[in-house]
Amino acid sequence: MRGIVSAAGYVPRGRLDRSTIAPFVGQGGGRGTRAVASYDEDTTTMGFEAARLALKSAPDGTAVDSLWFSTVAPGYLDKTNATTIHAALRLDHDVRAADFGGATRSAVAALAAALNGTGTDLVVSADLRTGLPGSSDEASGGDGAAAVVVGDGPVIAEYLGGACATEEFVDQWRTPGDMRTKHWEERFGETKYVPLGEQAWREGLKSVGLTVEDVTTVVVSGSHARAVRSTVNRLGVAKGVVADDLSATVGNTGAAHPALLLARALESAEAGQVIALLSLNDGADAFFFRTTDAIASWQPVRSVDVQVATGKETPYGKFLSWRGVLQVEPPRRPEPTRISASAAGRNEDWKYGFVGRRNPDTNEPQLPPLPQSRDAVPMADVA
Repeated sequence: MRGIVSAAGYVPRGRLDRSTIAPFVGQGGGRGTRAVASYDEDTTTMGFEAARLALKSAPDGTAVDSLWFSTVAPGYLDKTNATTIHAALRLDHDVRAADFGGATRSAVAALAAALNGTGTDLVVSADLRTGLPGSSDEASGGDGAAAVVVGDGPVIAEYLGGACATEEFVDQWRTPGDMRTKHWEERFGETKYVPLGEQAWREGLKSVGLTVEDVTTVVVSGSHARAVRSTVNRLGVAKGVVADDLSATVGNTGAAHPALLLARALESAEAGQVIALLSLNDGADAFFFRTTDAIASWQPVRSVDVQVATGKETPYGKFLSWRGVLQVEPPRRPEPTRISASAAGRNEDWKYGFVGRRNPDTNEPQLPPLPQSRDAVPMADVA
């Protein structure tokens, strides 16, 4: 039986009240809030946190064979970002780590590859959504990450199957180096996405031998909000079956959103329920899962709902400065020293995995460790 062993989402603590945007720039905003990554967070750090939570919730002894990381806002180009998450999780050297990137659909492609593969895969996705000040992208977007552990062992949700529908059309795009995502006319995207969503949904149900009435929860995610709403109305499911898309509290977290909503649905599911995920990004992808008895004993470390409920307000001006849109006076401190690849390589354990060593004189854990220190002490998650 192949399926989901564990899953988790990460929602940054910062919350931008959309009503504060218009008084600042004269347009945009709206109701509700969106999640905001702090000045010292990026897609790699958020992806790591989601992965850490997912692995902590997995059964003891879960060993990862591969780590796939998907984002459209990578911390590095050319360099693999997944290796940093690999190092921070202290995974074995024989665990392959690779990036899936360039488009929001890459995240569901990574999930599909894992579900149809072998071994135990850790699929991580993260995104930072920005946009020009006062734009709809800025207000409706959100920052976040998600991680799904896929394997053949004891699973909390069996993967039943799915379907996809692909077509080339221009809906949204962003050129390299540009912070602004551009969009074509909204009605055009709707005319493309709705038929593709219906096709993937219909063929997915047929391939797994289910009817609309068999589905307990439907998660629909997509970057085109109007198309998502229209597609939901065409699925033939009752309104109470459709999961909240978190648009009013978190915003759309782009590449991370399908897995984030899936993790949230699993956190409140009971055994024997059918959860469907339909993602609309440059096409449509449908996935169907049936929860197992193991979900009753699965205990998420920190649920998505708990993270949503514990947000802290971030002023709009601070959000703009963190994104580099508004230049403010920097802290009065010396410029950071130039990075050293060799020094980082010698100190991977404590730089990425937060592993200290005991002081030989006092026996106390110490970071950074002294050259003469002994006995590695993992300090992450220590109370």
